[in-house]
Amino acid sequence: MAAGPTAPPEGTAADREPLRAFHLRITATTFGANFSDGYALGIIGAALPTLTTTMRLSGVWQGLLGSSALIGLFFGSIVLGRVGDLIGRQKLYLYNFILITVASALQLWSHDPAVLFALRLLIGFGLGADYAVGPTLLSEFAPRRLRGVLLGSLTVLWTVGYVTANILGTYLSEGDTSAHWLLASAALPALLVLLIRIGTPESPSWLVSRGRVAEAQAISRRYLKTELDVDAAAIAAQTLPHEAAPPVHGYGQLFAPGQARNTWFGVAFYSALVLPYFAIYTFVPTILSGLQVSDPDLQNLLLNLFLLLGGVVGLWFVQKMGRRSFTIGSFAVLTASLLALAALSDASAVLLMIPFLLYTFVMSGASNITQVYPPELFPTALRASGVGFLNGTSRVASAVGTFVLPVSLSALGVGWSMVWLAGVLALGLFASLAWAPETKHASTQEGIHHP
Repeated sequence: MAAGPTAPPEGTAADREPLRAFHLRITATTFGANFSDGYALGIIGAALPTLTTTMRLSGVWQGLLGSSALIGLFFGSIVLGRVGDLIGRQKLYLYNFILITVASALQLWSHDPAVLFALRLLIGFGLGADYAVGPTLLSEFAPRRLRGVLLGSLTVLWTVGYVTANILGTYLSEGDTSAHWLLASAALPALLVLLIRIGTPESPSWLVSRGRVAEAQAISRRYLKTELDVDAAAIAAQTLPHEAAPPVHGYGQLFAPGQARNTWFGVAFYSALVLPYFAIYTFVPTILSGLQVSDPDLQNLLLNLFLLLGGVVGLWFVQKMGRRSFTIGSFAVLTASLLALAALSDASAVLLMIPFLLYTFVMSGASNITQVYPPELFPTALRASGVGFLNGTSRVASAVGTFVLPVSLSALGVGWSMVWLAGVLALGLFASLAWAPETKHASTQEGIHHP
Protein backbone atom coordinates (compact mmCIF):
# COMPACT_ATOMS: atom_id res chain seq x y z
CA MET A 1 0.00 0.00 0.00
CA ALA A 2 1.37 3.41 -0.87
CA ALA A 3 2.44 5.44 2.11
CA GLY A 4 -0.31 7.94 2.54
CA PRO A 5 -1.47 10.54 0.05
CA THR A 6 0.68 11.69 -2.82
CA ALA A 7 2.33 15.09 -2.68
CA PRO A 8 2.12 17.17 -5.86
CA PRO A 9 4.47 20.14 -6.01
CA GLU A 10 3.38 23.56 -4.82
CA GLY A 11 2.03 25.93 -7.42
CA THR A 12 -0.01 23.32 -9.27
CA ALA A 13 -3.69 23.67 -10.12
CA ALA A 14 -4.57 22.14 -6.73
CA ASP A 15 -3.09 25.23 -5.07
CA ARG A 16 -5.18 27.52 -7.27
CA GLU A 17 -8.48 25.69 -6.75
CA PRO A 18 -11.06 28.33 -5.75
CA LEU A 19 -13.15 28.20 -2.60
CA ARG A 20 -16.70 27.60 -3.81
CA ALA A 21 -20.10 27.79 -2.12
CA PHE A 22 -20.21 24.01 -1.95
CA HIS A 23 -16.95 23.94 0.03
CA LEU A 24 -18.57 26.28 2.55
CA ARG A 25 -21.61 23.99 2.77
CA ILE A 26 -19.51 20.90 3.50
CA THR A 27 -17.47 22.87 6.01
CA ALA A 28 -20.62 24.19 7.72
CA THR A 29 -22.16 20.75 8.10
CA THR A 30 -18.91 19.37 9.52
CA PHE A 31 -18.52 22.41 11.80
CA GLY A 32 -22.10 21.91 12.99
CA ALA A 33 -21.39 18.27 13.65
CA ASN A 34 -18.37 19.12 15.81
CA PHE A 35 -20.40 21.66 17.77
CA SER A 36 -23.08 18.99 18.20
CA ASP A 37 -20.45 16.42 19.21
CA GLY A 38 -18.96 18.72 21.85
CA TYR A 39 -22.41 19.65 23.11
CA ALA A 40 -23.61 16.05 23.38
CA LEU A 41 -20.44 14.95 25.19
CA GLY A 42 -20.37 17.97 27.50
CA ILE A 43 -24.01 17.87 28.47
CA ILE A 44 -23.73 14.70 30.55
CA GLY A 45 -21.17 16.32 32.86
CA ALA A 46 -23.46 19.29 33.34
CA ALA A 47 -26.52 17.11 34.02
CA LEU A 48 -24.91 14.37 36.11
CA PRO A 49 -25.03 16.13 39.52
CA THR A 50 -28.78 16.68 39.16
CA LEU A 51 -29.32 13.17 37.77
CA THR A 52 -27.47 11.74 40.77
CA THR A 53 -30.05 13.31 43.05
CA THR A 54 -33.22 12.76 41.00
CA MET A 55 -32.38 9.19 39.89
CA ARG A 56 -30.55 8.25 43.11
CA LEU A 57 -27.51 7.09 41.17
CA SER A 58 -24.81 5.01 42.81
CA GLY A 59 -21.15 5.76 42.20
CA VAL A 60 -21.02 2.95 39.64
CA TRP A 61 -23.92 4.39 37.64
CA GLN A 62 -22.41 7.86 37.79
CA GLY A 63 -19.22 6.49 36.29
CA LEU A 64 -21.04 4.46 33.65
CA LEU A 65 -23.22 7.35 32.55
CA GLY A 66 -20.29 9.76 32.54
CA SER A 67 -18.26 7.47 30.28
CA SER A 68 -21.11 5.97 28.23
CA ALA A 69 -20.81 8.21 25.15
CA LEU A 70 -17.01 7.85 25.18
CA ILE A 71 -17.33 4.07 25.22
CA GLY A 72 -19.73 4.24 22.28
CA LEU A 73 -17.43 6.67 20.51
CA PHE A 74 -14.51 4.26 20.76
CA PHE A 75 -16.43 1.41 19.15
CA GLY A 76 -18.12 3.70 16.62
CA SER A 77 -14.78 5.13 15.46
CA ILE A 78 -13.18 1.72 15.08
CA VAL A 79 -16.11 -0.13 13.50
CA LEU A 80 -17.72 2.58 11.37
CA GLY A 81 -14.44 4.04 10.14
CA ARG A 82 -13.85 0.80 8.26
CA VAL A 83 -17.44 0.82 7.02
CA GLY A 84 -16.85 4.32 5.63
CA ASP A 85 -14.08 2.95 3.41
CA LEU A 86 -16.21 0.02 2.25
CA ILE A 87 -19.53 1.71 1.45
CA GLY A 88 -18.47 5.35 1.10
CA ARG A 89 -18.53 8.50 3.21
CA GLN A 90 -21.92 9.92 2.24
CA LYS A 91 -24.20 7.28 3.77
CA LEU A 92 -22.53 7.38 7.20
CA TYR A 93 -22.27 11.16 7.01
CA LEU A 94 -26.07 11.29 6.87
CA TYR A 95 -27.31 8.22 8.73
CA ASN A 96 -25.17 8.65 11.82
CA PHE A 97 -26.98 11.89 12.64
CA ILE A 98 -30.34 10.19 12.34
CA LEU A 99 -29.16 7.89 15.13
CA ILE A 100 -27.74 10.78 17.18
CA THR A 101 -30.88 12.90 16.80
CA VAL A 102 -33.33 10.14 17.74
CA ALA A 103 -31.25 8.80 20.65
CA SER A 104 -30.71 12.33 22.00
CA ALA A 105 -34.43 13.11 21.92
CA LEU A 106 -35.33 9.85 23.68
CA GLN A 107 -33.24 10.92 26.69
CA LEU A 108 -36.20 13.09 27.70
CA TRP A 109 -38.12 9.96 28.74
CA SER A 110 -35.19 7.85 29.98
CA HIS A 111 -35.70 7.82 33.75
CA ASP A 112 -34.05 4.43 34.21
CA PRO A 113 -30.23 4.56 34.37
CA ALA A 114 -29.85 1.44 32.22
CA VAL A 115 -31.99 2.96 29.46
CA LEU A 116 -30.11 6.25 29.63
CA PHE A 117 -26.81 4.37 29.49
CA ALA A 118 -27.94 2.47 26.37
CA LEU A 119 -29.08 5.67 24.64
CA ARG A 120 -25.79 7.41 25.36
CA LEU A 121 -23.90 4.42 24.04
CA LEU A 122 -25.84 4.83 20.78
CA ILE A 123 -25.11 8.57 20.73
CA GLY A 124 -21.42 7.86 21.19
CA PHE A 125 -21.51 5.17 18.51
CA GLY A 126 -22.98 7.67 16.05
CA LEU A 127 -20.45 10.31 17.08
CA GLY A 128 -17.70 7.78 16.43
CA ALA A 129 -18.82 7.53 12.81
CA ASP A 130 -18.60 11.29 12.49
CA TYR A 131 -15.14 11.39 14.03
CA ALA A 132 -14.09 9.00 11.25
CA VAL A 133 -15.96 10.26 8.18
CA GLY A 134 -16.43 13.97 8.97
CA PRO A 135 -12.77 15.07 8.68
CA THR A 136 -12.29 12.46 5.95
CA LEU A 137 -15.02 13.87 3.72
CA LEU A 138 -14.03 17.48 4.38
CA SER A 139 -10.39 16.72 3.57
CA GLU A 140 -11.38 15.12 0.27
CA PHE A 141 -13.44 18.14 -0.82
CA ALA A 142 -11.47 21.06 0.68
CA PRO A 143 -9.05 23.04 -1.53
CA ARG A 144 -5.56 21.92 -0.59
CA ARG A 145 -4.33 25.44 0.27
CA LEU A 146 -7.14 25.86 2.84
CA ARG A 147 -7.34 22.30 4.12
CA GLY A 148 -5.33 22.96 7.28
CA VAL A 149 -7.39 25.88 8.57
CA LEU A 150 -10.72 24.26 7.66
CA LEU A 151 -9.90 20.97 9.37
CA GLY A 152 -8.22 22.67 12.33
CA SER A 153 -11.34 24.76 12.93
CA LEU A 154 -13.26 21.59 13.78
CA THR A 155 -11.55 21.45 17.18
CA VAL A 156 -12.53 25.04 17.93
CA LEU A 157 -16.19 24.33 17.14
CA TRP A 158 -16.07 21.20 19.34
CA THR A 159 -14.83 23.35 22.22
CA VAL A 160 -17.60 25.91 21.67
CA GLY A 161 -20.22 23.13 21.85
CA TYR A 162 -18.64 21.67 24.98
CA VAL A 163 -18.49 25.05 26.74
CA THR A 164 -22.07 25.88 25.72
CA ALA A 165 -23.27 22.67 27.36
CA ASN A 166 -21.41 23.50 30.56
CA ILE A 167 -22.83 27.03 30.66
CA LEU A 168 -26.39 25.79 30.20
CA GLY A 169 -25.78 23.23 32.93
CA THR A 170 -25.20 25.98 35.48
CA TYR A 171 -28.87 26.99 35.16
CA LEU A 172 -30.26 23.54 35.93
CA SER A 173 -32.90 23.37 38.62
CA GLU A 174 -33.28 20.48 41.02
CA GLY A 175 -36.55 19.37 39.41
CA ASP A 176 -37.20 15.82 38.31
CA THR A 177 -37.14 16.59 34.59
CA SER A 178 -34.76 19.54 34.13
CA ALA A 179 -31.70 17.34 33.54
CA HIS A 180 -33.59 15.20 31.03
CA TRP A 181 -34.69 18.30 29.12
CA LEU A 182 -31.07 19.42 29.03
CA LEU A 183 -29.90 16.04 27.74
CA ALA A 184 -32.65 15.96 25.13
CA SER A 185 -31.73 19.47 23.95
CA ALA A 186 -28.75 17.87 22.18
CA ALA A 187 -31.28 16.67 19.59
CA LEU A 188 -31.77 20.26 18.34
CA PRO A 189 -28.27 20.93 16.94
CA ALA A 190 -28.13 17.31 15.76
CA LEU A 191 -31.41 17.74 13.85
CA LEU A 192 -30.15 20.94 12.25
CA VAL A 193 -26.98 19.18 11.09
CA LEU A 194 -29.06 16.29 9.75
CA LEU A 195 -31.30 18.59 7.70
CA ILE A 196 -28.37 20.48 6.22
CA ARG A 197 -26.60 17.23 5.31
CA ILE A 198 -29.47 15.92 3.20
CA GLY A 199 -28.28 15.88 -0.40
CA THR A 200 -24.56 15.77 0.40
CA PRO A 201 -22.82 13.95 -2.47
CA GLU A 202 -20.30 11.17 -2.21
CA SER A 203 -16.58 11.98 -2.20
CA PRO A 204 -15.26 11.97 -5.79
CA SER A 205 -11.93 10.69 -4.46
CA TRP A 206 -13.61 7.63 -2.93
CA LEU A 207 -15.64 7.02 -6.09
CA VAL A 208 -12.52 7.16 -8.26
CA SER A 209 -10.71 4.77 -5.89
CA ARG A 210 -13.57 2.34 -6.55
CA GLY A 211 -13.39 2.76 -10.29
CA ARG A 212 -16.62 4.80 -10.44
CA VAL A 213 -15.03 7.56 -12.48
CA ALA A 214 -18.16 8.69 -14.33
CA GLU A 215 -20.02 9.31 -11.04
CA ALA A 216 -17.05 11.24 -9.65
CA GLN A 217 -16.87 13.42 -12.75
CA ALA A 218 -20.61 14.14 -12.60
CA ILE A 219 -20.36 15.23 -8.94
CA SER A 220 -17.35 17.42 -9.69
CA ARG A 221 -19.15 19.13 -12.58
CA ARG A 222 -22.32 19.71 -10.57
CA TYR A 223 -20.91 20.77 -7.20
CA LEU A 224 -17.34 21.95 -7.85
CA LYS A 225 -17.93 23.37 -11.35
CA THR A 226 -14.82 21.67 -12.69
CA GLU A 227 -13.84 18.70 -14.85
CA LEU A 228 -11.77 15.92 -13.29
CA ASP A 229 -8.63 14.63 -14.94
CA VAL A 230 -8.27 11.11 -13.55
CA ASP A 231 -4.84 9.46 -13.38
CA ALA A 232 -5.51 5.71 -13.42
CA ALA A 233 -1.91 4.83 -12.54
CA ALA A 234 -1.98 6.99 -9.42
CA ILE A 235 -5.23 5.42 -8.31
CA ALA A 236 -3.82 1.92 -8.77
CA ALA A 237 -0.79 2.83 -6.68
CA GLN A 238 -3.03 3.96 -3.83
CA THR A 239 -5.49 1.10 -3.81
CA LEU A 240 -3.49 -2.02 -4.62
CA PRO A 241 -1.45 -3.95 -2.01
CA HIS A 242 2.30 -3.48 -1.97
CA GLU A 243 3.71 -5.81 -4.61
CA ALA A 244 6.30 -7.30 -2.23
CA ALA A 245 3.81 -8.00 0.54
CA PRO A 246 1.11 -10.67 0.87
CA PRO A 247 -2.46 -9.41 0.50
CA VAL A 248 -3.91 -7.94 3.69
CA HIS A 249 -7.48 -7.08 4.52
CA GLY A 250 -9.41 -4.86 6.91
CA TYR A 251 -7.44 -2.96 9.51
CA GLY A 252 -4.38 -5.03 8.64
CA GLN A 253 -3.92 -2.69 5.67
CA LEU A 254 -3.11 0.13 8.08
CA PHE A 255 0.01 -1.81 9.08
CA ALA A 256 1.01 -3.06 5.64
CA PRO A 257 4.46 -2.18 4.25
CA GLY A 258 4.56 1.43 3.16
CA GLN A 259 1.69 2.46 5.46
CA ALA A 260 2.62 1.13 8.91
CA ARG A 261 4.99 3.99 9.76
CA ASN A 262 2.30 6.63 9.20
CA THR A 263 -0.19 4.61 11.25
CA TRP A 264 2.16 4.13 14.20
CA PHE A 265 3.11 7.80 14.10
CA GLY A 266 -0.58 8.75 14.13
CA VAL A 267 -1.26 6.54 17.16
CA ALA A 268 1.79 7.89 19.02
CA PHE A 269 1.33 11.60 18.37
CA TYR A 270 -2.46 11.64 18.85
CA SER A 271 -2.39 9.58 22.06
CA ALA A 272 0.56 11.47 23.56
CA LEU A 273 -1.17 14.77 22.90
CA VAL A 274 -4.62 13.97 24.30
CA LEU A 275 -3.61 11.90 27.35
CA PRO A 276 -2.28 14.90 29.34
CA TYR A 277 -4.97 17.18 27.86
CA PHE A 278 -7.97 15.26 29.16
CA ALA A 279 -6.25 14.26 32.39
CA ILE A 280 -5.21 17.79 33.38
CA TYR A 281 -8.38 19.62 32.39
CA THR A 282 -10.64 17.04 33.99
CA PHE A 283 -8.93 17.67 37.33
CA VAL A 284 -8.03 21.37 37.10
CA PRO A 285 -9.70 22.20 40.47
CA THR A 286 -7.70 19.45 42.20
CA ILE A 287 -4.46 20.58 40.57
CA LEU A 288 -5.03 24.24 41.50
CA SER A 289 -5.80 23.18 45.05
CA GLY A 290 -2.61 21.13 45.18
CA LEU A 291 -0.66 24.14 43.96
CA GLN A 292 -2.23 26.15 46.81
CA VAL A 293 -3.67 28.77 44.48
CA SER A 294 -5.52 31.33 46.60
CA ASP A 295 -8.19 32.22 44.01
CA PRO A 296 -8.83 29.02 42.02
CA ASP A 297 -12.00 30.38 40.36
CA LEU A 298 -10.09 33.28 38.81
CA GLN A 299 -7.25 31.01 37.70
CA ASN A 300 -9.72 28.53 36.20
CA LEU A 301 -11.34 31.39 34.28
CA LEU A 302 -7.93 32.44 32.95
CA LEU A 303 -7.18 28.87 31.88
CA ASN A 304 -10.47 28.66 29.96
CA LEU A 305 -9.79 31.99 28.25
CA PHE A 306 -6.33 30.78 27.22
CA LEU A 307 -7.87 27.54 25.93
CA LEU A 308 -10.17 29.50 23.65
CA LEU A 309 -7.48 31.99 22.61
CA GLY A 310 -4.95 29.25 21.93
CA GLY A 311 -7.39 27.35 19.74
CA VAL A 312 -8.08 30.40 17.57
CA VAL A 313 -4.45 31.54 17.31
CA GLY A 314 -3.36 27.97 16.63
CA LEU A 315 -5.33 27.98 13.38
CA TRP A 316 -2.92 30.57 11.97
CA PHE A 317 0.09 28.41 12.82
CA VAL A 318 -1.55 25.30 11.34
CA GLN A 319 -2.18 27.18 8.11
CA LYS A 320 1.28 28.76 7.87
CA MET A 321 3.59 26.06 9.26
CA GLY A 322 4.35 22.59 8.02
CA ARG A 323 2.61 19.74 9.84
CA ARG A 324 5.88 18.17 10.99
CA SER A 325 7.45 21.38 12.34
CA PHE A 326 4.19 22.45 14.01
CA THR A 327 3.84 19.10 15.79
CA ILE A 328 7.48 18.87 16.89
CA GLY A 329 7.51 22.47 18.10
CA SER A 330 4.25 22.01 20.01
CA PHE A 331 5.48 18.89 21.79
CA ALA A 332 8.76 20.63 22.74
CA VAL A 333 7.01 23.66 24.27
CA LEU A 334 4.40 21.51 26.04
CA THR A 335 7.04 19.23 27.56
CA ALA A 336 9.09 22.18 28.78
CA SER A 337 5.98 23.89 30.20
CA LEU A 338 4.98 20.93 32.36
CA LEU A 339 8.56 20.44 33.56
CA ALA A 340 8.66 24.12 34.53
CA LEU A 341 5.32 23.76 36.31
CA ALA A 342 6.71 20.80 38.24
CA ALA A 343 9.84 22.74 39.19
CA LEU A 344 7.78 25.75 40.34
CA SER A 345 5.09 23.77 42.17
CA ASP A 346 6.17 25.30 45.49
CA ALA A 347 6.49 28.84 44.12
CA SER A 348 3.97 31.67 44.32
CA ALA A 349 0.69 31.39 42.42
CA VAL A 350 1.64 34.20 40.05
CA LEU A 351 4.91 32.54 39.08
CA LEU A 352 3.62 28.99 38.66
CA MET A 353 0.63 30.12 36.58
CA ILE A 354 2.99 31.36 33.84
CA PRO A 355 3.97 27.86 32.63
CA PHE A 356 0.42 26.59 33.29
CA LEU A 357 -1.09 29.30 31.07
CA LEU A 358 1.61 28.73 28.43
CA TYR A 359 0.85 25.01 28.46
CA THR A 360 -2.88 25.72 28.15
CA PHE A 361 -2.43 28.15 25.26
CA VAL A 362 -0.10 25.87 23.27
CA MET A 363 -2.05 22.69 24.02
CA SER A 364 -5.25 24.25 22.72
CA GLY A 365 -3.52 25.36 19.54
CA ALA A 366 -1.78 22.02 19.12
CA SER A 367 -5.08 20.17 19.46
CA ASN A 368 -6.11 21.61 16.09
CA ILE A 369 -3.59 19.35 14.40
CA THR A 370 -5.48 16.26 15.62
CA GLN A 371 -8.16 17.03 13.02
CA VAL A 372 -5.66 17.92 10.29
CA TYR A 373 -2.91 15.31 10.39
CA PRO A 374 -4.94 12.04 10.51
CA PRO A 375 -6.76 12.46 7.15
CA GLU A 376 -3.45 13.36 5.52
CA LEU A 377 -1.65 10.24 6.76
CA PHE A 378 -3.76 7.77 4.78
CA PRO A 379 -4.67 7.21 1.12
CA THR A 380 -8.29 7.48 0.04
CA ALA A 381 -8.96 3.74 0.22
CA LEU A 382 -7.93 3.67 3.91
CA ARG A 383 -8.66 7.21 5.06
CA ALA A 384 -11.87 6.66 7.07
CA SER A 385 -10.46 3.46 8.61
CA GLY A 386 -7.24 5.23 9.57
CA VAL A 387 -8.92 8.33 10.99
CA GLY A 388 -11.39 6.17 12.94
CA PHE A 389 -8.58 3.97 14.27
CA LEU A 390 -6.54 6.95 15.50
CA ASN A 391 -9.59 8.49 17.16
CA GLY A 392 -10.44 5.20 18.85
CA THR A 393 -6.94 4.56 20.20
CA SER A 394 -6.65 8.16 21.39
CA ARG A 395 -9.79 7.66 23.48
CA VAL A 396 -8.11 4.73 25.22
CA ALA A 397 -5.16 7.01 26.05
CA SER A 398 -7.56 9.69 27.31
CA ALA A 399 -9.29 7.19 29.58
CA VAL A 400 -5.97 5.93 30.95
CA GLY A 401 -4.76 9.44 31.76
CA THR A 402 -8.05 10.44 33.38
CA PHE A 403 -8.01 7.29 35.51
CA VAL A 404 -4.36 7.47 36.59
CA LEU A 405 -3.95 11.19 37.29
CA PRO A 406 -6.15 11.45 40.43
CA VAL A 407 -4.33 8.44 41.89
CA SER A 408 -1.01 10.07 41.03
CA LEU A 409 -2.02 13.43 42.51
CA SER A 410 -2.92 11.71 45.76
CA ALA A 411 0.18 9.50 45.93
CA LEU A 412 2.87 11.69 44.34
CA GLY A 413 1.57 15.25 44.49
CA VAL A 414 1.26 17.80 41.71
CA GLY A 415 4.98 18.21 41.00
CA TRP A 416 5.81 14.58 40.20
CA SER A 417 2.49 14.09 38.43
CA MET A 418 3.47 16.89 36.04
CA VAL A 419 6.82 15.17 35.53
CA TRP A 420 5.35 11.90 34.26
CA LEU A 421 2.82 13.77 32.12
CA ALA A 422 5.75 15.68 30.63
CA GLY A 423 7.31 12.28 29.95
CA VAL A 424 4.26 11.29 27.91
CA LEU A 425 4.64 14.48 25.86
CA ALA A 426 8.36 13.76 25.45
CA LEU A 427 7.48 10.36 23.96
CA GLY A 428 5.25 12.18 21.49
CA LEU A 429 8.14 14.50 20.68
CA PHE A 430 10.54 11.61 20.02
CA ALA A 431 7.95 9.78 17.88
CA SER A 432 7.41 12.95 15.85
CA LEU A 433 11.13 13.50 15.36
CA ALA A 434 11.53 9.90 14.18
CA TRP A 435 8.38 9.34 12.12
CA ALA A 436 6.41 12.52 11.39
CA PRO A 437 5.99 13.02 7.63
CA GLU A 438 5.36 16.40 6.04
CA THR A 439 1.86 16.24 4.58
CA LYS A 440 0.89 19.91 4.23
CA HIS A 441 1.09 19.75 0.44
CA ALA A 442 0.00 16.14 0.10
CA SER A 443 -3.05 15.47 -2.03
CA THR A 444 -6.12 13.91 -0.41
CA GLN A 445 -7.63 13.52 -3.88
CA GLU A 446 -5.31 10.85 -5.22
CA GLY A 447 -5.38 10.40 -8.96
CA ILE A 448 -7.54 13.48 -9.48
CA HIS A 449 -6.27 16.66 -11.08
CA HIS A 450 -8.12 19.94 -11.48
CA PRO A 451 -7.31 21.38 -14.90
